[in-house]
Order: sequence, then structure tokens, then C-alpha cells
Amino acid sequence: METEPDPTSPEPTSPDLATQTFLVTGATSGIGRSTALALGRRGARVLLACRSAERALDVRDEVVARGGTAEHVPLDLADLASVRSCAKAVTDLGEPVHVLVNNAGVAGVRGATAQGFELAFGVNHLGHFLLTTLLLDQLGPLAPRRVVTLSSKAHNGAKGIDFAALRRPTRTRTGLVEYQVAKLCNVLFTQELALRHGGAGVDAYAVHPGFIASDIWQPAPRPFRALAQRLMASPDDGAVAPVHAATAAEVGPNGSYLDRREVCVPGKAVTAGLAADLWRHSEDWVG
Repeated sequence: METEPDPTSPEPTSPDLATQTFLVTGATSGIGRSTALALGRRGARVLLACRSAERALDVRDEVVARGGTAEHVPLDLADLASVRSCAKAVTDLGEPVHVLVNNAGVAGVRGATAQGFELAFGVNHLGHFLLTTLLLDQLGPLAPRRVVTLSSKAHNGAKGIDFAALRRPTRTRTGLVEYQVAKLCNVLFTQELALRHGGAGVDAYAVHPGFIASDIWQPAPRPFRALAQRLMASPDDGAVAPVHAATAAEVGPNGSYLDRREVCVPGKAVTAGLAADLWRHSEDWVG
């Protein structure tokens, strides 16, 4: 893979990803949409894994207009049955997925998933955990060789994981504590994925894209959302980091945590033991 051009450039670039297929979750808005368009601008095929078929068709048309190809595969990360259906739909396409970009997420929300897991954890981590492992198992040699998972500097605020709390609806009023834990899970998942599948040629990276004014903050309390979004960068700026991690020839050691495009040491709560515990719990919970 080659080092990427600036994905925010309005001009089409050479189709150097014309033989590559990327699956991007949450591709209809925010960083996911900008990532899909940046990949399309370079001629890639993009599988748009998201809930809304109507919005996915709009993004598909934009990807095609930029020189790529795209297709919608339905996905609701808050429902593990939907995740399984998505993985089957991708498998039924019978084509390789070179890179999986686990982009979709929620922040500042309260509630539970269809299976009763805390909402931020269920969407940001557990749904992506199941999708990733299913594609690695079901697609075999056609499975992703690189997995990019969007995390956040917010993971530094998490002191650890209360696994019992993950089986209940959101406890805090703002949901931001649970968001920190979910982002910690993204980093831990990436490290354990690299450990377990790196020998089979799978590279995994967790990426902090910067503080971005994306739709992920829409459910947050209005005063916080309004202040935060004034201080945040655009989704196009946010796409620079995941596009780099997804396409650059050299990213960093397998399992790395990146702050934008720089390999960084993750938060103190990120340990090999906790990563292994999270993987075991996740396996048990997805069945």
C-alpha cells in the first residue's frame, strides 16, 4: 500500500487503490463518510456498512463521482444479529476485503443494545469485535489483512473496566464515562487482535483521529455539544488519520495506537492482561 495524499483535497487523485476493497462502518456521516470519499477519490471499492440504505446510496453516488465504486451492506452495531447478517452479506459477495475500518461509534448516549449491553460499549466495541472476528473466520484468505479501529484520547480517562457494568444500561447521566471505557476497549482490542492474528498476516491499528465535530456528538447534552464542536476540526480533517492507517505502506508496529499519524504510548490502563480479559469476555458475550 502507498502513502496517501491529503484526503481533504477537492481534486481527484490517481486511482492507486483501484485493486483494493475497504469496508467502512458508519460511512454515511462524519469521519466515516469523509474516509469513504477519500478512498473513492483514489479509485477504491468501498463497502458502506451502515443502517440507512437511503443515506448509503447518497454516499455511494459521491464515491462513484470521485472515481471509486461502492456498495451498501446493512449494519446496526447495536444488534449482534444485524452484525452477523452483515458479515454474511459481505461473505456472500465472494470478494476480498483488504482493509476493515471500524469507524462507527456513539458518544454521550445512554441506554442498552438489543442484547442488553451498555450502549457505548456495545456499539463502539462489541459490535466491531464480532464483525471483525466473523470476517476473519468466514472469509479466510479473502479476509481483511488490515484492521483500523477508531479510538480516542478519551481512553486515557478510563481507569479500567468494570465488566459487570458492561452488562447493564448506561449508568452516568452524560454517558461520557462509559464512552471513555469503550474507547479503552478499542485500544485493548487492537493490541490483542495483533497478538492473536499478526502471525497470520493481519495488521491492526487503533487511531485517535483528533477532536472532530462529527455526528457522534449529536446525542450529547446541548451546551457541551455546542462548545465542543466550536473547538473541533472538520470530519475531513478527521479522515486523514484513518486513511493513513488504512493505506500507508509503513504505519508502525502491529497493534500500535496512533495519535493522528504518530505512533504513541496509550494510556496507563492499557495492559496485556486487561486486553486478554476483554477478548475472553467479548468472545463469551457474542457467543
